[in-house]
Amino acid sequence: MPYDELLADRIRQSLKEKKTAFEEKKMFGGICFMVDDKMCIGIIKNDLMARIDPEQEKQFLKDTGARPMDFTHRPMKGYLYVNPEGTDLDDDLSKWVDRCLEFNPKATSSKKKKNKK
Repeated sequence: MPYDELLADRIRQSLKEKKTAFEEKKMFGGICFMVDDKMCIGIIKNDLMARIDPEQEKQFLKDTGARPMDFTHRPMKGYLYVNPEGTDLDDDLSKWVDRCLEFNPKATSSKKKKNKK
């Protein structure tokens, strides 16, 4: 199982309930939900990958199941993993989706823009 399909379905449902347009992209051996062409939230194996406001990272790390995202063996600022214990309840998942959506307008897109001449 490359990533938790049930968690992916729950994230899709949450984004739809919040009336948020999104795209799905497979990456990192998992899936990422893109909002406004920016990585917003995703899943790696059984863990939620949350893109959050780096200024709130220390506060969010206190939540059940949250830990630094160390995909490259070095913590990535503004990204957290949340294990299944921290997303089992719908209210907990919704809280993480809200946090990611709240930061999304401030996040920068890695999408390459073509120069028009």
